[in-house]
Amino acid sequence: MPEHTSFITHLVLAHMKETLAANASALGDTFVNGHPPTWQGFEPLVTSLFIAVILVIAALVVRSRLAEPDKAVVPDESLTLRTFAEVFLDYFYTLAKDVMDAKRAKKYFPLIATSACFVFVANVMALLPGFPIATTSLGITLGTALVVFILFNFWGIKENGIGYLKHLAGPAWYLAPLVFPIELISLFVRPVTLAFRLMLNMAVDHLLLAIFMGFLTVLLPLPVMLLGCIVVLVQTLVFTLLTCIYIGLATEHEEHH
Repeated sequence: MPEHTSFITHLVLAHMKETLAANASALGDTFVNGHPPTWQGFEPLVTSLFIAVILVIAALVVRSRLAEPDKAVVPDESLTLRTFAEVFLDYFYTLAKDVMDAKRAKKYFPLIATSACFVFVANVMALLPGFPIATTSLGITLGTALVVFILFNFWGIKENGIGYLKHLAGPAWYLAPLVFPIELISLFVRPVTLAFRLMLNMAVDHLLLAIFMGFLTVLLPLPVMLLGCIVVLVQTLVFTLLTCIYIGLATEHEEHH
């Protein structure tokens, strides 16, 4: 995708462009298309940090409300940040319980909830004109997917030990030379499919919105923006659901396979 230029680029990165340009040139050409990187290419990384700050502030606000016993028990009458967080997180916690048991859902929910929140906020920013979109960058989506990949494999080995690797070899030893390479390829393809699915869907959605915004600023983009809202929800659900499935499969005990 082309490098975006949003308010972060002009208000923040532009003041450090000489330093960023020097660092970008030291990294070498880009991996995908072989183009030399520019200082604007740091925008997705800065945007991700911006999203992290938003999530931390939101979490502190919600936690402060829950810390007060009277306010924690009684739900808010209107839609507030607290009620939205409760509904949002409860939905994905229920999803995790449906994929795996309640004990594992609670144990691994910090990663599941963090993934859901990050992807959702990053996708919502695609609907706001002038805002940067971190999830249209392959580097960000692949980095997010690799965090999930590393952790679910770590948890799988921690829970099952050598049984986790034995499961990749198939049900019978004589099938291992055939099954193990296939399972290994399938395992390492998971973060790639997670990253590309999210990046391509959000990039296409953002591109369509930008095209229609150029035709008519007020009325014509509305159907595309409604479609964008659906894309935001669906992509958040798909990424989180696959995260739950991968964790569930990796941490399921050997005798249950």
